[in-house]
Amino acid sequence: MKDVIDVMALQNNRREKRLPDYRSATGHSLATNFVFECGIKLGLQPATIATAAIFYHKFFNEADKNDYDCYVICTACLCVAGKSRDEPVRPRDAVNVAHNSINRGSGPMELGDEYWSWRGAVAQAELLVLRLLGFNLETPSPHKYLLHYLRSLQEWFPTSQWRTAPVARTAMAFLQDFHHSPLILDYRAPHIAVACLTLALHVLGVSVPLASTLDDDAAWYSVFTKDLQKEKNWELMEKIMQVYSREPEPI
Repeated sequence: MKDVIDVMALQNNRREKRLPDYRSATGHSLATNFVFECGIKLGLQPATIATAAIFYHKFFNEADKNDYDCYVICTACLCVAGKSRDEPVRPRDAVNVAHNSINRGSGPMELGDEYWSWRGAVAQAELLVLRLLGFNLETPSPHKYLLHYLRSLQEWFPTSQWRTAPVARTAMAFLQDFHHSPLILDYRAPHIAVACLTLALHVLGVSVPLASTLDDDAAWYSVFTKDLQKEKNWELMEKIMQVYSREPEPI
């Protein structure tokens, strides 16, 4: 369990906070950080930002990363995600936030050639993202599964214990951070939610009441998803932990 606890330390005790320098970044190394930073600045819900990250991973699962400007694609993914989750993003806001994130300290763009060039590129990128997604914007969200599991699990715990252990906040943090990894595409949404919840419980040293009375081949989360084996759950948790070894750290 030491490895899991060390991961939590990485998440909570990060280096001195500094904003990424997207202009000097190599390749797509900061792409998902850009998605999350812009999404937060645009005031989008966590699930919408996560959906944008999913669209980004799906897009470059099909496209060559050398053929596209990653920040234009990221901005387009945020716009598409906003539409898919009924949280539309105004094009001017998206362009200004993206431009300001890349060019730290700059103000809103004037309605000139540079602005219209950016807006046109993002609009074309939106169409391209939609085409590569097959116009299918239905993405199973682990967030709704995790929320359901948390509400159910809360009923199993004494009220005082649940209030003192930040299980929900920790599990949600793991879930958001896992969206920085393209490996999230390899797993089903219910399994991702269970893995984030299990990892949070282990990190916090919290045991599910009466879980020790179950048979060795049974798990407390079998009431949520019956097709997730313990080995697969541990594999998924390891993939989540690997996110914290990347540079730079997730936003």
